[in-house]
Amino acid sequence: MAGHPKLSDFILVQLTMAASDAGAMALASLPSRFAQFCEQSSLALSLHRVAWSASTQTAYCYARLVTPTPLSAAALIPMTDWWGTEGAGFNTVRVSRLEQVFSAPGRSSGAVPAFHYIVEMDPDEGWMPEISRWYDEEHMPGLAAVEGCILALRLLNHDHGPYSLACYDLVTDQALTSPPWLAVRGSAWSDITRPHFKNTIRTMFDTKA
Repeated sequence: MAGHPKLSDFILVQLTMAASDAGAMALASLPSRFAQFCEQSSLALSLHRVAWSASTQTAYCYARLVTPTPLSAAALIPMTDWWGTEGAGFNTVRVSRLEQVFSAPGRSSGAVPAFHYIVEMDPDEGWMPEISRWYDEEHMPGLAAVEGCILALRLLNHDHGPYSLACYDLVTDQALTSPPWLAVRGSAWSDITRPHFKNTIRTMFDTKA
């Protein structure tokens, strides 16, 4: 249950921008404001990524816990309250505990990411073990090996759905249409697992930090 302590590697703050001049100003200052949030937290946090989707008007901001820590849902209350006070220009705030279950440097590791691509989904009942094995053994290592992929990371959201987030830092958004990327996506194992995704959300973000 969400109220029980969950091993957490990241804190995710999802912010939806207000459709106003204040919202535009909030977006411009978001990297510095998120850095301030990390510095002022009672937890030891470091800024990992700030990403922005113009199509959804939503920012995904990731803070890495310096030491992975079991956290209860109550630990999120002061973080949510902080954004309630400091988050002028944003309509909605969601703060979540994320557990890292896969990480691999990409073929373009060390490059500066311009894009952050996420596939969020919930598994059909009983399919999480097979989907996790597919992600760990074939899909994410395969995509990490594609030119233009900097980092492949999979996270589990313990507070807000969808449950699984497969995240890719990219040099270019054109990586998704490259033949090597499409070959990994089109494997026989992919054809077995992907129909058992529910509530799937695919979003390409620009990176802000």
